[in-house]
Formats: sequence, C-alpha cells, structure tokens
Amino acid sequence: MEEELKCPVCGSLFREPIILPCSHNVCLPCARTIAVQTPDGEQHLPQPLLHSRGPGLPAAAAAAAAAPPLDHEAAAGPACSGGGGSAASGLGGGAAGGGDHADKLSLYSETDSGYGSYTPSLKSPNGVRVLPMVPAPPGSSAAAARGAACSSLSSSSSSITCPQCHRSASLDHRGLRGFQRNRLLEAIVHRYQQGRGAVPGAPAAPAVAICQLCDRTPPEPAATLCEQCDVLYCAACQLKCHPSRGPFAKHRLVQPPPPPPAPAEAASASPGTAQGAPSGGGGCKSPGGAGAGATGGSAARKSPTCPEHDMEHYSMYCVSCRTPVCYLCLEEGRHSQHEAKPLGAVWKQHKAQLSQALNGVSDKAKEAKEFLVQLKNILQQIQENGLDYEACLVAQCDALVDALTRQKAKLLTKVTKEREHKLKMVWDQINHCTLKLRQSTGLMEYCLEVIKENDPAGFLQISDALIKRVQVSQEQWVKGALEPKVSAEFDLTLDSEPLLQAIHQLDFIQMKLPPVPLLQLEKCCTRNNSVTLAWRMPPFTHSPVDGYILELDDGDGGQFREVYVGKETLCTIDGLHFNSTYNARVKAFNSSGVGPYSKTVVLQTSDVAWFTFDPNSGHRDIILSNDNQTATCSSYDDRVVLGTAAFSKGVHYWELHVDRYDNHPDPAFGVARASVVKDMMLGKDDKAWAMYVDNNRSWFMHCNSHTNRTEGGVCKGATVGVLLDLNKHTLTFFINGQQQGPTAFSHVDGVFMPALSLNRNVQVTLHTGLEVPTNLGRPKLSGN
Repeated sequence: MEEELKCPVCGSLFREPIILPCSHNVCLPCARTIAVQTPDGEQHLPQPLLHSRGPGLPAAAAAAAAAPPLDHEAAAGPACSGGGGSAASGLGGGAAGGGDHADKLSLYSETDSGYGSYTPSLKSPNGVRVLPMVPAPPGSSAAAARGAACSSLSSSSSSITCPQCHRSASLDHRGLRGFQRNRLLEAIVHRYQQGRGAVPGAPAAPAVAICQLCDRTPPEPAATLCEQCDVLYCAACQLKCHPSRGPFAKHRLVQPPPPPPAPAEAASASPGTAQGAPSGGGGCKSPGGAGAGATGGSAARKSPTCPEHDMEHYSMYCVSCRTPVCYLCLEEGRHSQHEAKPLGAVWKQHKAQLSQALNGVSDKAKEAKEFLVQLKNILQQIQENGLDYEACLVAQCDALVDALTRQKAKLLTKVTKEREHKLKMVWDQINHCTLKLRQSTGLMEYCLEVIKENDPAGFLQISDALIKRVQVSQEQWVKGALEPKVSAEFDLTLDSEPLLQAIHQLDFIQMKLPPVPLLQLEKCCTRNNSVTLAWRMPPFTHSPVDGYILELDDGDGGQFREVYVGKETLCTIDGLHFNSTYNARVKAFNSSGVGPYSKTVVLQTSDVAWFTFDPNSGHRDIILSNDNQTATCSSYDDRVVLGTAAFSKGVHYWELHVDRYDNHPDPAFGVARASVVKDMMLGKDDKAWAMYVDNNRSWFMHCNSHTNRTEGGVCKGATVGVLLDLNKHTLTFFINGQQQGPTAFSHVDGVFMPALSLNRNVQVTLHTGLEVPTNLGRPKLSGN
C-alpha cells in the first residue's frame, strides 16, 4: 500500500495532499514547486528570491519560497515570505537554475475546461516538470525578494500540470487553495505512519510545535495556527507575515495543537485519536517542523470546510459537479441550480460501489495468486527440462562439430595442394622468364657496343649475324609468353549453402507434431443452416503450425469430411441441413505431420429457416425494402428474386403476403436453382418449379409447361404459403390457409432456394421462421 501513499513528485509519503482536477493527488508544497507561471510578457522570478532564506530556514523551504507562491494568500502571505510548507525533498537542488533568465515554458490550451499541456525545459530527478529559477544577486534582502515575487505573480496567470497524467489545469484567483484537500488520504497516511513509527529506531516527535517561517536557529515555538493557511507562526512571524488585515482578516487563528505522541504511544492510541492530520516522517515536512502534524497526531481529525465559504462545513453533494458543497453554495453559490443530494447518502452509495468493485478485484487477486503458484511450478519445470535439453543439445552439437572438423581438415588439404601447384607453376614461369630476360639483355648490351665502333668493315662482317640473332631473340617473346599461366584466384568453391540451411533448420520445434487445438466453445455458434467454429492453440506452445483441417460429419452421424484447410482459426460453413445435429473437430499440421484431433463439438442447426430476399441474386429491376423482406418491381415484365436460404433436406414452410395487387398481374411463387433465369416468369425454364396465379385461378409451371389449373386467385391482403417437403420430395402451395390444387410437384430432389417472380403491379412481403402448419385446409379440385 505504501506506493499508493507516496507523492509522485517527491517520492515520499503525502503531506497536505490536494486533489487535482484529473483526480490525482500531490503534496501542497510540491504543487507550489511544479506550478507554472504564464505571464503576458514572459516575466521572470526576481533574482533575490533564491537568497532570501536565513541561516535557519531549511533548503527545501527556500526552494518552496523560490517557487511560485500560488496559494490564495500568495499576495502578501506566508508563501511570499518563504512559508506555506516546505518543498518536496530532492527538488530544491534540481530546481535551482544558474542563468540570467529562467527557462521558458510553453503553455498550450487544449480545451475550455482549463486543461492543457506544456513542454518543459527542465525536469526533476523524478521526471516531474519543475519551474526553473534564477539566482539572486548578492546583497538582496529576503523581504525585498518576497515582495517582488508577490508583485510579479499577482499580475500573471498560473497553471499546474499533473505529474502522473501530464494534464494541465489553470489556477483561479484562489491559487492552489482552489483545489480540495484530500483529508481522507491524509488520515490514512497518518495511520500508516503511526503503525510504522512503532519500529525501533524511529525518530521521536518534538516536544512542542515550532514556527514554520522563522529565520532563527533553532526556530521559535509556534504560538498560532491559521486554519485557512494551515501554517504555524510564532508571534513575530505572525505579525510580520500574517497580519489581521486585508485578505487575512477573515482567517481564523487558533492555538497550535499538541505534538503527536511518541511511537510507543501512537501504537497504543485508540482508533478515534489515530485520525488526525499526518505526522512528520513523510516526504514533505509537516507545518510544525520535522515530525509535527498539521493539527496534531492525538487530536481528532478536523472536519473539512468549504473553500468558498469560510467556517462552513460540507453538508451536501453536488451531483452535477461531483463534489461536496456547503449549504451556502446551494443557496447563493454557483451550485444553486445544480442537483444536490445529502452527503451521507452519497457517501454510503459510493462506499457500496467501491466495495462491489473491490469484490471483483479480490476475485482477480485470488486468480493472480493461483497463477503465481502455477508460474513458480513452471519455473521449476523449466529449470529441470532446460538442463536435460542443454545436455542433449551439447552432445548433438559436439557430434556435428567433430564431423565438421574432420571435413574441414580434408578441405584444407585440397586447398594446400592447389596452392602448392599454383606456386610451382608461377616459380617455373619466373625462372624461365628470368633466363630469357638475361639473354636478351646481354645481347642488347653487346649490340650497343658494336654500334659504337667506327670500323665499317669490321661492323659489316658481323652485322648480318647480329641482326638474325636479334630477330630470333624477339621472336622468342611470342604472344602469351608474358602472361601468367595460372591465376591468383582459387577455382575451389565451397558449397556450404545446403549445410547452412540444414543448420538453420535445426530446431526443437521441427521435431514435434503440433499439439491438440482447443475449441473456443464461447465463439462456436449456429445461425439458420450455417455453423461457425473457432479454435486456438494451447498456451506455451512452441511447435509451428502451418495450417488447420476442419472436419464435419453429414448431420446424420456419418463419416467426417474435410470442409476447411487453411491457416485461419475461425470458419463458417454454410448450406447445411436445417434441424440437424453436426459433429465437428479440428486438427493442426506442420512439416512434421498432422497432429491429433481436438475434442468433438456438437452443433444443432435451426429448426426453422429465417431468411430474406437476396439483393445480390435478384434482377436489377427488383426493388427490396423492409430489411429485404418486401419486394416489388420497376418493370412491367416479370423479374425473379431468390431467397437467402438454400434447402436440401427437411420440411420447410414460408408465406408471402400480397401488399398490393393492381391490374390483375400474374405473380409466381415457388423454388428454383441458383442458376435460374431472372428476366422471365418463374417456371418457364427447367431451373424453377412455381405456381403463378391471377385474381381468379392458378397454374403450376415447370419448363414452361402449364398444368393443374385451379379456381381461386389472389387479391390485396391474400397470403400465399409454400410447403417444401424434401423428406417426401414434394412441393405444395396454399392460398389463405387452403391448399391450392393437388400436390404441385413430386420427385423434387437437390438444393432449392425460395423464389418469386413479379412485375410493377404487385408487391409482396416475405414471412419466414414459421412452423409447418397442421391445420391447413383440404385441397381445391383443379379445373383440368
């Protein structure tokens, strides 16, 4: 729980926590530290501010004095004089800047609610945005610094950004005092500190409360406590920093509370005395000094008062603003037109809601504990299995390394032989070329000496022989004689790709079949004559899965057949039989083979068919409405539209209500194959079986053959029923509950879809999901 009781700015226990508009909490001194000024002309804090503390003022209090004093007394009160609570530990040094100007912070308004965000140029060690400050020049007085700070801040707007969600809220004229103080959290922190104070070695509380604003060392004992400022003053500091005039005239000054009890006493204190304001020892120092509570540890907790109406206690709860209010707020304040409820009733209601929510968290906590036990068992299994796998892996890899080392030695031998052969060829060519070059060079030098002689007769005696020798020497350097006989490159290429591929394929998961898939029963369902199945692999599965095979029986307990093969884990199978029970199972496969089957799931299709007209299969002149249940036509010619269901088994009945019937049209009702012709009357081709009817009689038609004319037609308001019995392979028609003629068609077999043809003079509405009626009238006799 301790983490819930720590300030996100200073990282220590809350001291005087306030509730930000985003519902997060922050210490009041820390809030002063992270609050941001946004003056119109980029005003900066006065330089004397940092050096305003005296020798006895704590460093953290000086940091709080250097921060913007944004409490509602900031104009001339304790914030300007360095009081109002000390700053959070760890922030004083991080906030001190060393330049001539403060870093600029950009504030961008996001909504009209006062929320915003800004980009800081300086952060504290805890990652919280901190207002940079400018050092003061030597020789400046503390009072001058505080006065300049107050005058500078009084003309500037301010905002504070939550250190947790980073949302920014603007401050009104009351400053930070406009935010409600979280006294409940304060009491919890106090109780927590009392329980922790029983530990041996805990620091003892001071004998008396001390002044928070004294520059003396040690500080003077406190003589007064301001209930509104929640600051302790000695007599001198009270006259200096909190005069009884101006904005402080309405503040109530009381005697300082007694100090909190010693740790041993706190441990044995009664529950009624353990709910005072928090004692010291948290992250932010208490008003009474190190360890003193705001109102005393042994005193009863002070009832919170309304920040807008001094001395008025909360008595109601504003439902619109979701905040406690006093009766003056409801009578004359901004809550006068809002809905309000008694504070106690809302308190009990919210407590009940919190308790109910905690029950769910408690259940999850139990599950988490069980899960932790499971994880610890898995840790032990992992350790044991890991050692076994490591030993096996080391042995197998060592064998592979030995084989590779032997092969490496063979390949190195081949490389050595190839290198020696190339070297011998090159050295032979070097020696041969060197010998020829020596001979040619000697001949050239001799010829040059002969040319230098001036004896023509002697020269001519040997010139012919020398010319021939030179020509022979030149011919020795034939084409290719000055080209190397071997290449420096080795013609050996090591084909290591197959071996590398084999090494990359060395994986434990390749050695196992995929495990049994788990059917997700909560996602498996049926709709009409289609079923949807979903599955997943069990957790902690490392075997690869290339795909799945879904199998379904025939609905009569027959053999399973494959209906899907692929990588998806969700599949819908359409076109099944109505009122049938199907068994389904799935298995996974990979490169190693096919894994075992999952458990079999049983799925029941609908007893009756629910369907509509199919806008995709109808002729373009067909007009559908009423969620595709009502059909008419824009053409005077007959056009066909089909239903969305397909039947191949069972008994099915549906009705069509005649909504409009003008000029004696001949609508046709029946069934058809999916490939029926759509631009002529139903029944004129061999893909449809229909009854067409006018206002006096009807006919059955198939393959353009008209049979069984029967008296009795339709009109507006009539109902035409279609009974398709695929168990007996018959098709029968009814008008207004009376069978129209004999059984229209026999030997009807295959897959059929409800069908209708009509023109613009008639409109019908489809009714489906009907049980087969048992009280249908006897058939009328046909006319021929």
